[in-house]
Amino acid sequence: IQTQLHYIPLLLAALVFGLRGAVLTFAALTVVYLPYFFIIWKYPFFSTNRLLLILLSGFFAFVVACLAGFLVDRERRHREQSEKNRYLAGIGRVATTIVHDLKNPLLTILGFTKRIRDGKGNMDNALQAITDSARNMQRIVNDVLDFAKPIRLTFKEEDVRGIINRACVFCKTTAERQKVTLSTDLPEEPLNALIGSAHMERAIINIISNAIDASGKGEKVTVAAAHGKNGLIIRIKDYGSGMDRETLDNIFVPFYTKKPVGTGLGMPIAKKIIEGHQGRIDIATQMGVGTEMIIELPYQLTEKKG
Repeated sequence: IQTQLHYIPLLLAALVFGLRGAVLTFAALTVVYLPYFFIIWKYPFFSTNRLLLILLSGFFAFVVACLAGFLVDRERRHREQSEKNRYLAGIGRVATTIVHDLKNPLLTILGFTKRIRDGKGNMDNALQAITDSARNMQRIVNDVLDFAKPIRLTFKEEDVRGIINRACVFCKTTAERQKVTLSTDLPEEPLNALIGSAHMERAIINIISNAIDASGKGEKVTVAAAHGKNGLIIRIKDYGSGMDRETLDNIFVPFYTKKPVGTGLGMPIAKKIIEGHQGRIDIATQMGVGTEMIIELPYQLTEKKG
């Protein structure tokens, strides 16, 4: 029996370490078995035929292990190449998105700069257009940087009503420009929780902006908050066309967007911030009715172990 047990370590080595592991393990087993052969060689029951059988068995085990190791190595190389191709494709998609989003404001800046140089048009309007385009480019760059780097949150107890009101003030100009009514429904009592206020404000701004973009002229976006069973509940609801299945499945996928402008990072960043608060975000949507984003934030944070 012991002469057949060499199959087990050989195959395990091949499956775990590939061809090289199989060869090295076979060499080690050969060294281990040699004293055994020298000891039993002098006994009458150990015949030449038995020795030949053992050698053939060992050779067969070596061939099988080498074949298994070769297949494991080939599969590993194929998997690494596939991962590399996916990584390169992802980089290409990111680069294409960033270049596309930066191109329009850059062309605007170049166009108005030429008009100023040629002395054409209104100087104040041109400077305002250049400033707006530069800020748009800055927003795109900040979105990419914010998504790429880890979010470092500093928590303190704060009334979430203030964060929501500041976010709504920030989004008010966009809502008015798109003829969308932005309103809040907040309780009179404080909604205190441990919050990284600047980041949470950014998350709520991103979600409200997304709701405004999904709304048509004359529609409204409401932001409500209340105490829940285990934490605070923030609801951001629009009455637009709702999300189709593709959009719903990909809303938090980086760089996914159906908008003519935008990086597709607003919602992934918002989700990243909310999860950094040990919270969650859910979506309730219906085609032709609208979409509601439901944020749940715990009152107290649990300490992460490990």
